[in-house]
Amino acid sequence: MAGGAAENDDEITGINVTPLVDIVLVLLIIFMVTANFIVRETVEVDLPRAANGGETVQGLVNVVLDKEGKLFFDGTEVSEDALSKKIIEALAKDKDTRAIISADQSLPYGQVMHLIDVVKGQGIAKFALNIQKDAAPTPAQL
Repeated sequence: MAGGAAENDDEITGINVTPLVDIVLVLLIIFMVTANFIVRETVEVDLPRAANGGETVQGLVNVVLDKEGKLFFDGTEVSEDALSKKIIEALAKDKDTRAIISADQSLPYGQVMHLIDVVKGQGIAKFALNIQKDAAPTPAQL
């Protein structure tokens, strides 16, 4: 063939990994930068942890306080006394029961703290406060 490459029988003895290393380092830097943004947007509380990502966390209860001050335990409306009894029942089934507490933002701070006190008073030491992620606070919220 005219203009064809000369035949070269030399074996390839090395692989150039520099482009691979460059790509991996860029991905690592992107991951490190985005991880900082994700962590800064959360509220620091003792959140429930799972040993394996595929398993569901056992002993997780949802406690909700709506804007009218009504209490809900796992989706059903309860009184404060019934809430205490249900928490005790949940702790009897699993001593490592954890709670997710959700409260309307228009409620007074004292009501939310009272709810946290009730939950902790029944023996649940680990709980998380449920929040809605907001891109940026408006001046009225500050």
